Amino acid sequence: MRYNERELLFLARQPAEKAAEILMRLPKKGSGLKKRLVKLVVNFLFYFRTNEAEPIGALLLEHCRIIKEEGNVFSISFVEEPERKYCFECDSEEQCEEWIEALKRASYEFMRRCLIFYRNEIQKMTGKDPLEQYGISEEARFQLGAQKP
Repeated sequence: MRYNERELLFLARQPAEKAAEILMRLPKKGSGLKKRLVKLVVNFLFYFRTNEAEPIGALLLEHCRIIKEEGNVFSISFVEEPERKYCFECDSEEQCEEWIEALKRASYEFMRRCLIFYRNEIQKMTGKDPLEQYGISEEARFQLGAQKP
């Protein structure tokens, strides 16, 4: 995916779907847990030092695994780089579950599956393809079982 730094900073300043100060460990060897402001915007997870306005990093939530670890901890690792694992420790198990759910719903894959499901449901009810009016009904990405381009 291509993006530039200005676009990413603009996105980081948008209202968050979810945000909190939680403990975070980067995948670097010897990295300890540090308190970070973590902010979910669309399918990017931004992380900030708690006293700074600009993010120090961002994770694109695509082709990743979000796993509940022990206690109030969850991790994010990437399919193509499983050793690149970020860990997050929440204040409570409830907060941890909320983050896991929000992160799973933020991925392109999840949104695509929802779009296909609702497209099929609307088509069953009305007999019409709701994407046809936009001229995109034949695109592979909107077909069941189609692979992402």
